[in-house]
Amino acid sequence: MSAADTNAVAEAMPAALAMPAALPGPLVGLTVVELASEHGAFAGKLLADLGADVVLVEPPGGHHTRAFEPFLDDRPGPERSLWWWHYNTSKRGIVLDLQSPQGAASFARLVADADVVLEAEPPDRLVGLGLDHPQLRAAHEELIWVSITPFGRAAGLPRRNELATDLTVLAAGGPVWNCGYDDHTLPPVRGGGNQGYQTACLWAVSSALAAVLQRELSGRGQHCDVSMHAAANVTTEAGSYEWLVANATVQRQTGRHAATVVTQFTRTTGTDGIDIHTGFPPRSVAEYQGVIDWLDELGARDEFADIVLLEMAVERGGVQLWELASDPLAMEMFGAGRDAFIFIAQRLGAYEFFHGSQQRGLACAVILAPEEVFEDEHYRARGFPVDVEHPELGRAFTYPGAPFLMPASPWRIGSRAPLLGEHQHLVDFADEKG
Repeated sequence: MSAADTNAVAEAMPAALAMPAALPGPLVGLTVVELASEHGAFAGKLLADLGADVVLVEPPGGHHTRAFEPFLDDRPGPERSLWWWHYNTSKRGIVLDLQSPQGAASFARLVADADVVLEAEPPDRLVGLGLDHPQLRAAHEELIWVSITPFGRAAGLPRRNELATDLTVLAAGGPVWNCGYDDHTLPPVRGGGNQGYQTACLWAVSSALAAVLQRELSGRGQHCDVSMHAAANVTTEAGSYEWLVANATVQRQTGRHAATVVTQFTRTTGTDGIDIHTGFPPRSVAEYQGVIDWLDELGARDEFADIVLLEMAVERGGVQLWELASDPLAMEMFGAGRDAFIFIAQRLGAYEFFHGSQQRGLACAVILAPEEVFEDEHYRARGFPVDVEHPELGRAFTYPGAPFLMPASPWRIGSRAPLLGEHQHLVDFADEKG
């Protein structure tokens, strides 16, 4: 969409739902009504931080996620939940009692001016209130409705009414089986940070944007039915396909992809005691030569027992992944590249190894604790830590920034999460218009 198109859309929108001019982004002009839920909050945040005007609807007294810890200064309160702060940036907030006739009518009028509705309600709740997508889209065929539920909400699905948590979504979907350590006396590891919910939210955002593009061609909206279980399952990479195609079960491995066979260890520790993930071994001629040159610079060529395998890889033109399944020599050269990485890493500090790898076009990573990410020069250089003003507290706080970089599609946190009922005037406007 061009700048002129964006301005035209914004000017044509109802004043109550027009995006604040201070918040740029590729989704300016897109209006979203979101029913507050921990299942769908991340989807609303992504849309809002990309410029959509997301109006968050809470029940009287506020949504229960306002009580999720941790809290600012460890003092509980509806405006002090750091969970609430993180997942609701750039949104505007109102309070509606959907179970009351007045609240239901106000919601319907608000939706009448929206492009997208984002909800994660139990499958039959909105039907009983007369506020489900067939009812509200009857007079608004351009409306896009996105539902996020544990197992999908289409009629006839056998598990549509089952409840789920982030843990059960990840466990039933498969990611938990794939995550953990080589030592299988230890239990599997669940990925932290609401990964089950967030995976579903990424699918919800992708679905909503695809529906927006389709609407430009057809003039009609649609219902996007997102299953958290299915979203988690398709993130297992080869796990599900190995079972479906080969009837084989992948096994979890420390810091690397789950696989049906044991692969080489990838993690080591630098001389400064900081852990390193050695990334992906060299494959091209340039990468193998870079490792050889690095060993020479360190004066360690003669100490590395398999230097001849690195030299052979250069002579043969590198190693291709497809060769590993049938060529034992290719496998040896590939393994020698990994061994060389670990050999070098154990002789350097973690950041020295990281910088050296970057200079040679080789992928690796320093393993950081969450709090260390905000101080890391590389994360700071890409703008990951973001200061967000909280006028009601008279100070700014540092937030995690964009989970991705898209230079042609500006992203930023436009405002802190809404206070309870902070934008209630939107209801008055919708009611007057209705």
